[in-house]
Amino acid sequence: MSQRLGSSSLNAARRTRELGQLAAGQRVDVLVVGGGITGAGVALDAAARGLSVALIERGDLAQGTSRWSSKLVHGGLRYLAGGHPSIAWESARERAILLRTAPHLIAPLPFLSPLRAEQPAYVAGGTMAVLRAGDAMRRLAGTARTRLPNAHRIDALEARRLVPALDPSGLRGALMSWDGQLEDDAALVVGVARTAAAHGARILTYVRALSLDGDGAVARDERTGQDLRIRADHVVNAAGVWSGALAPGVKLRPSRGSHLLVEAERLGNPRAAFNVALEGSRSRFVFAVPRPDGLVLIGLTDVPVLGDVPDDATVTAEEEGGLLQTISRALEVPLTAADVVGRTAGMRPLVDGCSGDDVGRGRRRGGERGTADLSRRHALIEDPQSRVITIVGGKLTTYRRMAQDVVDAIAARPGVTTAACTTERLVLVGAQPRDTRMPGIDERLVRRYGAEAPLVTTTGRPEDHRRIAADVPVTPAELRFAVEHELALTPDDLLDRRTRVGLVPTRRAVALPAAQEALAGALEEVR
Repeated sequence: MSQRLGSSSLNAARRTRELGQLAAGQRVDVLVVGGGITGAGVALDAAARGLSVALIERGDLAQGTSRWSSKLVHGGLRYLAGGHPSIAWESARERAILLRTAPHLIAPLPFLSPLRAEQPAYVAGGTMAVLRAGDAMRRLAGTARTRLPNAHRIDALEARRLVPALDPSGLRGALMSWDGQLEDDAALVVGVARTAAAHGARILTYVRALSLDGDGAVARDERTGQDLRIRADHVVNAAGVWSGALAPGVKLRPSRGSHLLVEAERLGNPRAAFNVALEGSRSRFVFAVPRPDGLVLIGLTDVPVLGDVPDDATVTAEEEGGLLQTISRALEVPLTAADVVGRTAGMRPLVDGCSGDDVGRGRRRGGERGTADLSRRHALIEDPQSRVITIVGGKLTTYRRMAQDVVDAIAARPGVTTAACTTERLVLVGAQPRDTRMPGIDERLVRRYGAEAPLVTTTGRPEDHRRIAADVPVTPAELRFAVEHELALTPDDLLDRRTRVGLVPTRRAVALPAAQEALAGALEEVR
């Protein structure tokens, strides 16, 4: 089971070579279907235990749900408030692990809960009790208060200093707590996938699974149209909200989570996130989170999705109006649709009911409840005939635990020998302390690429290290790096996932020629 780490670089040439090996009949121990955070996590856990692994994804890494999260690595305060302490504890523990394994991608984020004169006194007391319970879990999980400080109350002046757009009339201060903010959720997925590749996993995007069985899958190379048979001893279906198409016995109740993006200047360039409780709810909030790219993310809805699951979800006018109305209750100048510069929507693969043998944790039936009330626990479902394992539910923060449960289930099968799980301490590609300084290198690159930032600065030509445009915080060198090392194969891969320029349509249009040039240059070098 001893392993020698290989290259973590993913690119078109490596994809072609490794896909050809599978098409020629080379068998793997584990085939993972789905290139979101869950599938990438399973691939890493299995490969790190010494199993041979192939991951196939019908589109790009993080193309589905995993790029539409709230970019938070959170300690589960909502679950505490909703009476689910075990889920909150799992979140707090996995947050602590991520702070160790991907410290370059996670920053401490102050969160304000504004207190207003019209609120009853017990509201502040109840909220502070939940925050203190969250602090206790944070300590038990091993996260020091120097990384995520204790919750405390601040006065109105300090609250307005941190969030200048708050309405001063009736503002009595705020409760301030701390959580983790991801630099980028898609970057986390790519980092996990590249770390798996360093342990020998084949990471193959634009390969669609057509059917699954006990001997692997029939798949199609979407770039050539060729069908192939991939042979594997164990198959994991990690296709998220699309899992049911490959495992008909799996029943999900998908929900849509929508976000809006506004310019940070419109809210006075806030230095902290803040939230506003939904009317009539003790545990659901609309929040505004400042991002490192000059935008503020406002979310989050929880709307049941009926019928077929679309490949690309969209924000409805009703959702947009509700988010703007709720968050504006805390603002001096209400937000309007004219302030919105971008919209994103993703799907949660919430567990309803399922047939087959449940081999995992947290099986729940949804009944007639709304999706906001469904458990965020994950579940493993094994088909009794094919023995395909489907992993559904869960959250981005707990992806590592989900992956461990999947590979533990495989390891428990007769005749399987693996090493112990190591992902609690296995650092991801680029990992280094968040406060690391690299003289002469843009701090933005250090935050995003960590220890690999110097490699980005030596990619391409000298002129490639200038921003594409004043309001597009990305350089052509970053696009080239994504093509050469992060398996970006299309302009959409570059603009919508390796960088997040595509979140704002006007920025995307400006950056498109640079993306096309980066891909053309890489292809020319291959020739």
